[in-house]
Amino acid sequence: MVRRPGPRPAAGGTHDVTQSSPYPFVARVRLNGQLVATSRSTLRLDEAGAAPVLCFPVDDVSTELDDAVLTPMAPPGYIAFDQDHPAVSIELVDAVAGDDERDVTIKQFPTWGDAADLIDVMDVRPDGDATFVTTVRADHRRSVVEGSQMLGQAIVAAGRHAPDRRVVSASMVFMRVADAAVPLGVELDELSSGRTFTTLAAHVRQGDRLCASGTLLLDVSAPDVISHAAPPPDTPGPYESEPVDMSVTGRDIRVVDGAYTGDPDAPVGPPVLDAWVRFRSVPDDPPLHAGLLAQFTGHLSIAAAMRPHDGIGQDQAHRTLSTAINGINIAFHRGVRADQWMLYRHESTYAGDGMTHSECRVYDEGGALVASFTVDAMVRAFSTDRPRDERSAL
Repeated sequence: MVRRPGPRPAAGGTHDVTQSSPYPFVARVRLNGQLVATSRSTLRLDEAGAAPVLCFPVDDVSTELDDAVLTPMAPPGYIAFDQDHPAVSIELVDAVAGDDERDVTIKQFPTWGDAADLIDVMDVRPDGDATFVTTVRADHRRSVVEGSQMLGQAIVAAGRHAPDRRVVSASMVFMRVADAAVPLGVELDELSSGRTFTTLAAHVRQGDRLCASGTLLLDVSAPDVISHAAPPPDTPGPYESEPVDMSVTGRDIRVVDGAYTGDPDAPVGPPVLDAWVRFRSVPDDPPLHAGLLAQFTGHLSIAAAMRPHDGIGQDQAHRTLSTAINGINIAFHRGVRADQWMLYRHESTYAGDGMTHSECRVYDEGGALVASFTVDAMVRAFSTDRPRDERSAL
């Protein structure tokens, strides 16, 4: 049946809406590519354990619709589209007033959240002597904490523990899967502290499970005696690179030459991925900037390793391939500004024996080397002798 959309029944039955709030983005709906709704006044419904739902005012829908593409969750005066229907595509215009047109990108709804949500997750809270606890924001699609997030949270915790010093280097190994819906505890053990350097051991726990462990070196800055740095790669700038949607509004990711794709049938290329990253707004808090830089170090190194291999792609991860970051080592060379463009160069130097190794660098837009990091990760076929829910564990 085709009809003009009207008020829908309020949420009920098996649906337990825990929160509704105005959504601060222009939103659009396309059905089979055709634009059918545009609104600045959508309402977001959040239900525990389920994907959020975006509701559009009836007056902002421009065409008659089939019931098959709608859901009954919207309150009176709104309609909600079935986000799982193959014909439905919901777009968010990721921009704020005054943005340069070049800074406007499109994100697909539902997203994981906003950059402000990610900053809140990274901003660990004191929970005792040299112990910190995280907030949570679970992903309804796959509730697993990224290893690089735990590394970034340990870096923020170290900055809170020793606010007069900066993290110079950090190394962390990830041993167990952590659930994104459960808070993490970050425990710091001060191994040494002198006039110049502080060394910390960091342990990330979830309940009685040790999920990650590492060491951090902090120092007080000193004037240069010698100075040099590896030059930046000769790559196009952020506005000449292709935007990539990684489900976070307020964070812009652009990959040089559009080289990032999960498609196993995509053209092969060298084991290199260059990505520009910038957050729209970050508090003036150096440990947070450093933690956000570290949080992205786990995103693209496995994709860089897969790029030269025909028939292998990120879309197979957690389906036919077991992939995970096992360890990250990072060195910070200068102050970090995550609210300015950062160029991440990921180069996989080895893949074999079920493992990959990448040697990576981060530059600012002016070409200054900001950080260097290495990533060790696994890429393996799923074992068939264990239940599927066990096969994704490290």
